This record gives sequence, structure tokens and C-alpha cells, in this order.
Amino acid sequence: MKKAILFSILLLVIFTSCQKTEIETSPDFQLQFSTDSIIFDTIFSGIGSTTKHLKIYNPSDKDVQISQIYLAKGDQSKYRINIDGRASDFESNITIKGKDSMYVFVEVHINTNQDALLEQDSIVFMTNGNWQDIKLLAWGQDVHMINGEIIQSTTWANDKPYLVYNSMLVDTNQILIIDAGTKIYFHRGSRMYVAGTLEINGTFDQPVVFQGDRLEQVYSDVPGQWEGIWLMNGSKHNSVNWAEIKNAIIGIQVDTLADINVPTLSIHDSKIEHMSFAGIYAQGTTIFATNCLVSDCGFYNLALTIGGSYDFYHCTLANYWQNSYRNTPSLVLNNYYTYQNTVIIRDLIHAGFYNCLIYGDRENEVFIDKYSGQGSLEYEFDHCLLKYTSDAALDINKLNSCIVNKDPLFLDKDKYLFNIDTLSPAIDKALRAKVDLFPAFLNFDLENNSRILDSAPDIGAYEWVKK
Repeated sequence: MKKAILFSILLLVIFTSCQKTEIETSPDFQLQFSTDSIIFDTIFSGIGSTTKHLKIYNPSDKDVQISQIYLAKGDQSKYRINIDGRASDFESNITIKGKDSMYVFVEVHINTNQDALLEQDSIVFMTNGNWQDIKLLAWGQDVHMINGEIIQSTTWANDKPYLVYNSMLVDTNQILIIDAGTKIYFHRGSRMYVAGTLEINGTFDQPVVFQGDRLEQVYSDVPGQWEGIWLMNGSKHNSVNWAEIKNAIIGIQVDTLADINVPTLSIHDSKIEHMSFAGIYAQGTTIFATNCLVSDCGFYNLALTIGGSYDFYHCTLANYWQNSYRNTPSLVLNNYYTYQNTVIIRDLIHAGFYNCLIYGDRENEVFIDKYSGQGSLEYEFDHCLLKYTSDAALDINKLNSCIVNKDPLFLDKDKYLFNIDTLSPAIDKALRAKVDLFPAFLNFDLENNSRILDSAPDIGAYEWVKK
């Protein structure tokens, strides 16, 4: 019996092995593709692209043999492909089983000093005498390459973008001036260190942009793509006007108090968005800020820690973080740190919030972290709209004419549009005297709308304007 079973299995194996695989030979046969073209948005000169993929389908029940797959420009192509696991610009006699598929991976490398700014090619497929192709298209962008450099006093002009690779340092007592409209891109893991002075001179029409070097639309609001800007020990007199800082770990980290008479950081009319940790992270320093939006941060929009002195006028801190669970408030104030198991008190001399809007999707968006009642932690909220609970440890005597726990009715928080809508409780509830105090900074909002044309300004960085 056992011999009979073994004999039957042997016959089945022999029969199966003798069967020939059917090959699709029809001259009308067409491969199917996941796309008809592969497009790379912007490739920086000298820096390779991301890798994209193409899926090739065999719609037939029979196996199909692709006689040739190759780049049309051959070894002159700026593209590189990987065909079913093989890095090659030409392969022949590739078989795809019936109803199966395979992948081709594509990348491109452009040097704009030698190559065209628009680089075109195609992947060609020859099957049963049929010719099919997938278009390849990439735009090159010439850049100033900043590769781990130590910067002496200089001006970055808006002639072409800057790409920071392996970080950079503005040296001690040196000034980096950045002209309006300049774009600065950072490769993953890179940071701008400032031991000297940073002067950003953007305008409403031409803001200065800091962001990661992944320019595909899908990365437009992805945090953590680069490290951020760090104003280090000894850095002083930094000014930021009309800047957009996006997609880093920390937007601006301020760790220095080099001049008690002049703020370490003066920042106006700027946006800091999509940070995996914090928008502004300050430690024992001084900041003067007006008309700023800080939003979408994984831990804190604004962390003012280890003491210092701070003033914020007409700023919006809005946090509806969606990348993970956030259990921290948008705003935290703190007056101590721990070193080798010893608590060190550092007085927070002053933190003033005037006509500011602080709101998000947590029940408590403010936290006052004063160490066991010790040291000084002085703050005030004047004509603000804010969201907090008893967990905030907030002294209500520090609030003057504030609106508490009322939805500001942002225009569209899911699209990061933090203008206020028609029925917002923030409309006309700001204090005009604060605007008059700094007319050069506060007469106009973050969209250049006047705050002084109606009965009173609105709370936050945006003035509601009737359409």
C-alpha cells in the first residue's frame, strides 16, 4: 500500500515537471503599470533624489517574457533604475508569471552646473514586439551648498536657495544677515547653530523660509525633518522678521542671555509650524515677540523654562497635534532644573502675554511649573483668550480681562488656518493700548491687515476682516 502511494506521488511529480509553462506570445499583449510617468518635483544640485517605484503587472493568465527593459538614454541618463532587484540600466528576458507583478525602482542625480534644469528620460519595455514606455521627469535646482561650514559675517542674498548639509555654525561675534525671500533647506539631521547673531529680514510679500529638503507635497506638514535653529551660549541681538520655520524638531531653541538690556531674540510676523518637539524652547533667556503663529507641535508650542524674561503680543499658540498622542500643554512656564539630583532655582522674572490666543484640543493648554513655591515665577495674561483647567496651577489673579475656555472658532484647524471666523469671541476683545504701545509692530496683523480701522483689535495674530 505504501509503495503504491509513493509510486503515485512520483508519477505526479514527473507529470508536473514535464508540463511546459505557457508563455503569452500575442502581439497585442500590453503590460500594465501603476503609473504612466514618474515625476521628481525639485532635485537639488549634487544631491540625489528620493527613490520612487513603478509596479509592472502581467494581466494575462499566462507567463509573459519581457525581452528588454532599459533607460532610453542608456549610460548617458541621469536616472538610475533597479529592475526586480538588479541595479542596471538594461535587462533582457525578464519573466513575470501569470497575474503576477514586479517592481522597478528609480532615482535621479542632477548637477545643474553641467546638466539641464529639466531632465527627461523614459524606461522602455519591449514585449512580444510591442514598445511601451514610462516617462521620467525631474526639475533640478541650483543651490548654495552649506556643508558643515563655520560662517563668518556675511549676507545671504535671495539669488538661489541655500541647502544646509551636515549642519552649520554662525561663529562667535559674527553676523549672518538673510535677505527677504531667501529659502533655506536643511537635510535630515542638520541644524543651524548660532553662536553669533542671526538677522532675518523677510517681508510680508517675501518671507524667509526655513524647512527640510523634502519638497514633495506629502512632506509639507511632516515634523522632524531637520533639527531646527539653536541660539547658543553667547548668541545675542538676534532678530527674526517675517520668517516661516517649518517641519523641524525644535523651531527655535534659545539658550543664552548675553545682554540683559537687549532681548536675545526679537521675533515678529513669523510662523513656526509642524515641530515634533517644540516651536520655541527657551531656557533662561529673553524674548520679545509680536504677531507670531506657533502651531502643531508634538509637545509644546512655547516652553519658557529655567527662568528668564519674556513678552508676547498678539501671538496665536494653536495646537491640534495629530501625529501621536500629546499629553503636554501648548504653553509651559518653569523656574527650575535638576542637576545631579539637586534642584537649581532660576527666577522667571517676567512672562507677559498681551492680546494672545492660546488654544488647542487638550483640556488644559497652559501649565505653571513653579518649584514648591520657591523662587520667583512672575507672569500675566492681559486681554487673552486661553484654555486651561485647575491642573494648570494658574493664579486667576494674574488674568486681566481674559476669555477662558471659549472656542476661538478658527477658520479651519485641520488645514492649519488659524484665522478667526465670523463669530469668534476674540473679535474686538484685545486692548488697543497694547497696539499703541508698539505701533511699528502691531498696527498690522500677520496677514498685513490693519488693526486700527475698527473699534478695537482682535485677540491673536490675525485680525478678522469682513469679506
